[in-house]
Amino acid sequence: MLADFKAFIARGNVVDMAVGVIIGGAFGKIVSSLVSDVIMPPIGMLLSGINFRDLFINLSSTPYATIAEAEEAGAPIIKYGLFINNVIDFLVIAAVIFLVIRLLARMRPAKEKAVTEKECPYCCSKIALQARRCPHCTAELTETK
Repeated sequence: MLADFKAFIARGNVVDMAVGVIIGGAFGKIVSSLVSDVIMPPIGMLLSGINFRDLFINLSSTPYATIAEAEEAGAPIIKYGLFINNVIDFLVIAAVIFLVIRLLARMRPAKEKAVTEKECPYCCSKIALQARRCPHCTAELTETK
C-alpha cells in the first residue's frame, strides 16, 4: 500500500496540480490586493468617495450607521457592497488570467498540425489521406496528394 501511495504522489499530474494550486493561491492574493488596494480606491473616488464595503441594507427596524454596529447587534443585513466588491474582484481576476494565458500562448512555439486529409482531385472535397475512393463523388483515386 505504501508503494502504491508513493507511486500515486510521484505521478507528474498530481505534482503539477499541487504546484498549480499553490501558485494559484499566491496569485489570487496578488490579484485581490490589486483590486482592493489599487483599482477600488479610484472607483470609489469617482463615485464621490463611496466605499463599496460599507454599503448595506438594514432589514431591522433599528438604524445602524455601519455594518460592524449591525453585526454586533445581530441585526439582519444585506451586504450588497461586499457583493459588488467581490464581483469586481472576480472580473479583474478573470481578465488578468485571460491576459496571462493569452501571453503564454503567444510565447509558446506553434505546434505543427499533422496532415490527415487531402483534397479529391475531381470534386475538391476534403477526404482522408488513406482514401482510395472519394466518399463524395465516388471517384477512384489513383494518385496521392
